[in-house]
Amino acid sequence: MKKIILILLVFLPLFSFSQNDLDKILVGNHYLSVQWISWDYFGTAKIEKTDNDNVYTIEGHQNSKESSDFLKIKGTITPSSAKHLIFNGTIETQVDFINNGKPCKREGKFNFKVKGNRKYWRLQEMGNPCSEVTDYVDIYFIQKK
Repeated sequence: MKKIILILLVFLPLFSFSQNDLDKILVGNHYLSVQWISWDYFGTAKIEKTDNDNVYTIEGHQNSKESSDFLKIKGTITPSSAKHLIFNGTIETQVDFINNGKPCKREGKFNFKVKGNRKYWRLQEMGNPCSEVTDYVDIYFIQKK
């Protein structure tokens, strides 16, 4: 499964987004990950359009298959551009070797950006507020069917 997803990520062209394409790109179920849990087993984030122009909701999670570790995300997304999503809400992680295994919650406005030819939006405020580690929280372009 990992090989298939990696092949898709490598060959999926970087989209040239227009405002009209944002609904097609954003609305749906996307792969979601934080490196501490797994890059082999992705979670899912559901993005839906709201009644407000250019505002989307997102809710998702990634759960470890080996432990009680998790990533949860819930809030709204307002695209600043196709490569920059402004997220407002809560991101919560629990990793057994970070913060003594206790949940770590971030609340507020955060930025997810595409850099270079990456096929995902990455959380830019990467410093874990509960420990001195860096979290790579990613929302992938590829939609989970």
